[in-house]
Amino acid sequence: MNDRYKNTSTGLIGPALDAFAISPDDTTDILEVTRAIYVGGSGDITLVTRGGTQITFANVPAGMLMPIRASRVLTTGTSATDIVGLV
Repeated sequence: MNDRYKNTSTGLIGPALDAFAISPDDTTDILEVTRAIYVGGSGDITLVTRGGTQITFANVPAGMLMPIRASRVLTTGTSATDIVGLV
């Protein structure tokens, strides 16, 4: 398969290289700090940023791509579903 961008640095403005499902958890960090989070099902998301701040994003619509570096998505305060981490 041809990948014309294989020798290009991605940085934070390029497309994600991988993705993983996020299961909210109050005590365990996610697999890797995200570059963005995709929300499949609308609701609130409570997370911990890479900087260590806990914050709730209220009423996040389905299909939203949130450009945020997060280290944990909490069960408490999260009602959104089908959450995917992009790295």
